[in-house]
Formats: sequence, C-alpha cells, structure tokens
Amino acid sequence: MKSILIVEDEQAIARVLAAYLRKAEFEVHHAADGQSALTLFDSVAPSLVLLDVMLPGMDGWDLLKLIREKSTCPVIMLTALDDITDRLNGLNSGADDYMSKPFVPEEVVARVNAVLRRNPHWTSGGQDKRSFGNLVIDLAAKQVLLNGAEVALTPRDLSLLIFLSEYPNRTFTRDHLIEQVWGMDYEGSDRAVDLSIKRLRQALSHWTTDTGEIRTLRGMGYQFWVAN
Repeated sequence: MKSILIVEDEQAIARVLAAYLRKAEFEVHHAADGQSALTLFDSVAPSLVLLDVMLPGMDGWDLLKLIREKSTCPVIMLTALDDITDRLNGLNSGADDYMSKPFVPEEVVARVNAVLRRNPHWTSGGQDKRSFGNLVIDLAAKQVLLNGAEVALTPRDLSLLIFLSEYPNRTFTRDHLIEQVWGMDYEGSDRAVDLSIKRLRQALSHWTTDTGEIRTLRGMGYQFWVAN
C-alpha cells in the first residue's frame, strides 16, 4: 500500500484529507510541523508528501529544501496563496505539483494519483538494485551511484532514468516517454524530454561508454543502451 505524509497544521483540513486518502486506499501519516514531518519522513518513507506552505516554525519552503537534500520523493505543495510567483517558486524548488486553498478533497486525491502515475517508480521498501558497469541505480534508496559516488538528479530526471533502465536497448519516442514519465495530463512541450536527456548525459558523463550510454536514434527516439 502506498503511503502519504500530510504536513498540515490545520487539523480540520488534515482530517478531511486523511479520510479521503484512506478511502482511496492510501496509508496516511500526519505531521503538524516541519520537525515532526522530518522525523516521520525518515521513519515511514512515504510515497508522496502533501506539504502546506504556512507551517509553524519551519515553513513549507524550508521543509521542501530539506526533503530534497535527502530524497526525490514527490511533493505536492498546499497553500492559501494563489500567486503565480509563489507557484513558480514551489515548482522551481523541487515540488512536483501545487494546489491553492480552498480545494476539493476529491481533486487532491486525483492530483496525488496523477503525480504517482508520473512517478511510477517511487515505492517504499524493496531492495532492488540495477548495475550497469560503474553505474548503479538503487531503487530502494531512490539513488544513483557512479563510481561509488551519488549522482544528484532532479525527481523527473531520476524517474526518466529509472524508466529507461527497465528496458535496456529498447527505443522510446518522445511521446512515449512523456506518457510514461511525465504523465498523460502533462501539458508542456516534448522538448522537456530532450532537456532531461541532456541533463542525464551531463550527470553520467563518467559512465564508461563501453558499458552503456543513453543514445539518440535520429527520427526514432532515445535508448538506454548497454553492452550485451
């Protein structure tokens, strides 16, 4: 069962969200402040975090930064502020989605499901590792290691790499990758795939090319190539 961590200091809102998420068959955990949220985050390894911006003490932006320092777990920001600058701040800081209060609980559940579909590889537990020469993809830790050192990737880039690594030597079009990694509800340009691939290549520049590489097949798409 996938678990959701709700970080919300308004108890009434937290109770309603928890009820709807449990009805949708999620395991739910709740924290009312940033420090409690960090403790819970480490202990339960949630599949997704619903994070309120206005929290007592540590605010949601600071908590998001701390989460991103240790994890690429999907985060949806919740706020009473409906401002485009605030929205962009959240998305540029590593949030996966953003919802303004007041919201309909059913929509929150729908957004949670949409984000998890875009990040289908986020699962708590499990001990699966994939090794390709000096490149190791640790699914349990949601971590990529190159020559034993961790590679810093954005949540989306990591999700793309994990998806491609599931199908070595198979070619995917941009549209297929958008559907599988970004999600059917993605409304941006397919150039996002090209930019993500470019960032992955830069991050994996020391991956031994005789072992594998991310290839471009002109007119066809991208391939996670590995030596047989």
